[in-house]
Amino acid sequence: MSQRSAEERLQSASDWWSTAIVDIEPGKIAIRGYPIQELIGTLSFPEMIWLMLRGEVPERAQSRLLEAALVAAVDHGPHAPSIAIARMAVTCGLPLNGAMASAVNTLDDVHGGAGQQCMELFAGVAAAAGDGDATAEVIGAELDRYSAANGRIIPGFGHRWHGVDPRAVRLLALVREAEAAGVVRGRFARIAQGIEHRLAAQKGRPIPMNIDGATAVIYSELGFAPALGRGIFILSRSVGILAHAWEQTQQGGRIKGPMSTEIPYRYTGPKARSLDPKARP
Repeated sequence: MSQRSAEERLQSASDWWSTAIVDIEPGKIAIRGYPIQELIGTLSFPEMIWLMLRGEVPERAQSRLLEAALVAAVDHGPHAPSIAIARMAVTCGLPLNGAMASAVNTLDDVHGGAGQQCMELFAGVAAAAGDGDATAEVIGAELDRYSAANGRIIPGFGHRWHGVDPRAVRLLALVREAEAAGVVRGRFARIAQGIEHRLAAQKGRPIPMNIDGATAVIYSELGFAPALGRGIFILSRSVGILAHAWEQTQQGGRIKGPMSTEIPYRYTGPKARSLDPKARP
């Protein structure tokens, strides 16, 4: 075995981690090549997210559309599991960071993953359609394929609370404005509308797009990968999680569970019994 030089060992150690995101030396911080002092006070937070994830500064119109999606998904009330968990965690003694971590960990496939799943569905339709717009036949075939692989629930459509999700209505209006201005192509918006039409025909009633579908349209139109759709949603919802955790900190309370103590749970186990032979009937 050949002996490596000190320079080779140093290079190997330096290569253990490599990044194209940040370059740091004493007195220097550069993000994607830009000195941090140039970014501070110049870029908005959505623009910074874009730069970090995509490597370039977005156009203002692109960052405004991204910002709209971020704002829309911040919070959906204390009944949302991630928010409820953050509040319960605070009453169990966790500080803000622990409460936020507990909440974010619940944002997985079922609660928090619909946006990514919807983007994957849109991407499948787009790939099947090729360069043109997706036909009703292509959309139907992809929906059938998706349902066969993942079950009857189509992510991004329908809502158990809202007949029509007001967040989705506003976001889709902004997408139409962006398309008219040439900021986005509108291709994924048309795919989503085609899915809406197909679902309505299948169910015999409207199944409108929800917040996950609308943000999936925006993130897809802006060119983000589906996996980043979930990550960006977590950035957005973390603001709501933080706000609720902080509010619960101010309200106080100790070991609050998911239900008020005034509301009993339902017991469905065996009737009372005993291991003591004398207590048996």
